[in-house]
Amino acid sequence: MDITRTKIRELRKALDEKKISAEELCGEYFKKIRDVDPKLLSYITVTEDKAKEMAAAAQKLIDEGKSSALTGIPLAIKDNICVEGVRTTCSSKMLENFVPPYNATVIEKLNAEGYVLLGKTSMDEFAMGGSNQTSAFAKTKNPYDTERVPGGSSGGSAAAVSASLAPAALGSDTGGSIRQPSAFCGVTGIKPTYGRVSRYGLVAFASSLDQIGPICSDARDCAVMLNAICGQDAHDATSARVDVPDFTAKLGQPVKGMKIAMPKEFFSDDIDNDVKAAVEKAAKSLEAQGAELVECSIPGLKYAIPAYYLIACAEAASNLSRFDGIKYGFRGEGRTFEELIRDSRSKGFGEEVKRRILLGNYALSSGYFDAYYKKALALKQEIIKEYNEVFELADVILTPTAPTPAYKIGAQDNDPVKMYMADICTVTVNIATLPGISTTCGYTAEGLPIGMSIIGKRFDEQTILQCADAFEQGFEPVAPKL
Repeated sequence: MDITRTKIRELRKALDEKKISAEELCGEYFKKIRDVDPKLLSYITVTEDKAKEMAAAAQKLIDEGKSSALTGIPLAIKDNICVEGVRTTCSSKMLENFVPPYNATVIEKLNAEGYVLLGKTSMDEFAMGGSNQTSAFAKTKNPYDTERVPGGSSGGSAAAVSASLAPAALGSDTGGSIRQPSAFCGVTGIKPTYGRVSRYGLVAFASSLDQIGPICSDARDCAVMLNAICGQDAHDATSARVDVPDFTAKLGQPVKGMKIAMPKEFFSDDIDNDVKAAVEKAAKSLEAQGAELVECSIPGLKYAIPAYYLIACAEAASNLSRFDGIKYGFRGEGRTFEELIRDSRSKGFGEEVKRRILLGNYALSSGYFDAYYKKALALKQEIIKEYNEVFELADVILTPTAPTPAYKIGAQDNDPVKMYMADICTVTVNIATLPGISTTCGYTAEGLPIGMSIIGKRFDEQTILQCADAFEQGFEPVAPKL
């Protein structure tokens, strides 16, 4: 048996029953990383020496009978989440040699669990992109077809879990960056409610939209990961003061009587026929289990992409202004202060990041703020209102995760607008600060995974996990052939 294909809860049992040690387990993953990752490039930094130390410490806890859910479990971390003493690049030349002097709050929580760090995964530069091809260091490939993208921006995390190079990984989601790559790579990823997980130590892209979440093999493992990382944090003023439930509590409960909304706008002609067919078939499967399908409408969806990109780019322009080549990060050349900053930012940032900074500064500039940014914020409130109206009719919302399966590498390189439009199914969840989970619901004739998303009410991750799990129990996933 290939133990790297084992789920977290099964690894927990194997470790506690002493069928394998924490050191042996992480050794199996590093062996597979060495064998497989040169084809995929899912990792930027592999932390084998650190992992051995962490595994030894975890094994001591296990031997003393003090293990918790993630003690000794190897995990991968997206490279925009700070880990003390470990290079954190955001896949950008700007931070190529940046080593954080502190841990993100989620890392502190994982350390308290006794996890083992496998390494930092590749991503689109500063989380800007939907293909993982804007990375300055490792342009990750899809495990199901290495000529296709893994999605982004958390493409490295999704590809690593899909290829069994980690049992689970952390990603971040600003407009679908956990859910879309999860769909493309045939795994399950959840974007929690905004404020559910601390953003302290996450390198900011768009502060009102970013949220850390897990990518795993299934919904049950996502629930285990959420139990470990959620909670209010004094370091993050946007983290919510709400109780953290046991996210595994509703797993296995029937969906009989659950009302599932399917907004017609998410099933338009812009959605690939294979994707629509797979999601509709999944809906029928849930209906056969006793759920009730509800037709509804979210008219604001047609404004979602421009609203999202105006808000996200404006916040990105503000957040990335700190990278000036003076305090830390890539330092350019120049005889004057202005020349130094211009050279640092021109050479340190990639094309997509510069494009979004320009768009954001334009939207915030005098004379355009009211015309663009202010209207985008008004649209945000309208989208929130429309979701609230749907949730008066239903418990959850079911949609495709992406309008198409994974596309060929390079297919959208010269058409950024086309790449932006590919986020149509995911961005409203971030705009409305809702939780959403993506899980595989089918495959194309070419064997490419198709993902469906289940969206829930604010702070109701339990119900979307319950719904995703109910579907997964009757669905047989197909692993990539590597």
